[in-house]
Amino acid sequence: MAGGYSAGMYETPLTGLVLSGGGARAAYQVGVLRAIARLRRETLGPRSRLRSPFGIIVGTSAGAINAAALACHADRFEGSVEVLAKVWQNFTADQVYRADSLGVIRSGAQWLTMLSLGWLIARWRKARPRSLLDNEPLSRLLARMVPLERLPMMFEQRQLLALAVTASSYTSGEHVTFYDTGVPVEPWSRSQRIAVRSRIAHDHLLASSAIPFVFPAAQLGPADGAAWYGDGSMRQTAPLSPAIHLGAQRLLIIGAGRMHEPAGRQLPTTGYPSLAQIAGHAMANIFLDALAVDIERMQRINRTLALLPDHVRQDTPLRPLESLVIAPSQRLDDVAARHLGSLPAPVRTLLRGVGVGSSASDARGGSALASYLLFEAPYTQELMALGEADVQARRDEVLQFFAWDRQPPPLHRAAAGGALDLELP
Repeated sequence: MAGGYSAGMYETPLTGLVLSGGGARAAYQVGVLRAIARLRRETLGPRSRLRSPFGIIVGTSAGAINAAALACHADRFEGSVEVLAKVWQNFTADQVYRADSLGVIRSGAQWLTMLSLGWLIARWRKARPRSLLDNEPLSRLLARMVPLERLPMMFEQRQLLALAVTASSYTSGEHVTFYDTGVPVEPWSRSQRIAVRSRIAHDHLLASSAIPFVFPAAQLGPADGAAWYGDGSMRQTAPLSPAIHLGAQRLLIIGAGRMHEPAGRQLPTTGYPSLAQIAGHAMANIFLDALAVDIERMQRINRTLALLPDHVRQDTPLRPLESLVIAPSQRLDDVAARHLGSLPAPVRTLLRGVGVGSSASDARGGSALASYLLFEAPYTQELMALGEADVQARRDEVLQFFAWDRQPPPLHRAAAGGALDLELP
């Protein structure tokens, strides 16, 4: 890292926050962060509300939106978490995508029709729907929820070292990490994945959260060389890599699904799998599997380094990386199955066409797909409550990871900002 950083600016060791993707499942992350903020205040006192424990924040897909919102208010950590909580606990699907009958007909109904009669429509009409759902409302929500104009001030005040969000380029086939920092950091390049330093904009968040087939791709770059991007969880072979490249010395990783299923678990056979079951399986591969594999890789490297003699370990560029992984203790597919009736009627009708039932008893395996699209308060509130409960169950681990059970971390050397208004404009 060119320029480096001073230990007095941030809590030490420098902690990175990694927020994975998962659509509506990202409500779980907010519950985890809310519990951590509360635990921190109880342990360190009210002054801890004013600074973020994370010098580096990295997010993918819906996690990128949460990450950017936290980064923009790094000077008011607990307040920023409460802003996020207020949004997620009062969510309705129409804040993210068109859930009215006309909107569903214009996007999802035409898209499904294209699958069966695409050649006919292509010949007789010029209807080219781009996705199952139209996420135009999300742009308006981001404008209110994520004030990116504050980000340069967070870097200047040294409240934050780096923010990174990831997207997948349909144009080049590469996985791209867009990052902005308060100190110079050289971009990195690996096989099929690159880093680009850029001023983060709402378009980056839309690109990172563009779930394939479900939401339309987003265009990024200059008019004469713009490329199309989709969800950053696609082709993401190393989800932890951006935080490590940016200088994180330890990682808090918040998943959006169980890292490991119980041994021997098997769903009952109900005939040929529906499109919804296949889509849910594909999304699990996109959003969950890469994170689990990368965490296992990191743990394996740590174990290998621990076996090396000191003089050998000093000669390798690899360093052990402390981490804490918090992931749902319940299957979010099962949680979603209990809330299928919360979806707007036009969306329920659309999803029924690909095999998603309308109730828990009729889920037919399609609840996995619905779990990513259920931006409805009953579901998101239950996920937030689960996140808070999971942190409370691992209270001692969290305290030990942050060393809050021993002594207060060093304070930021940063100017105190104004009070954070918890009302969205």
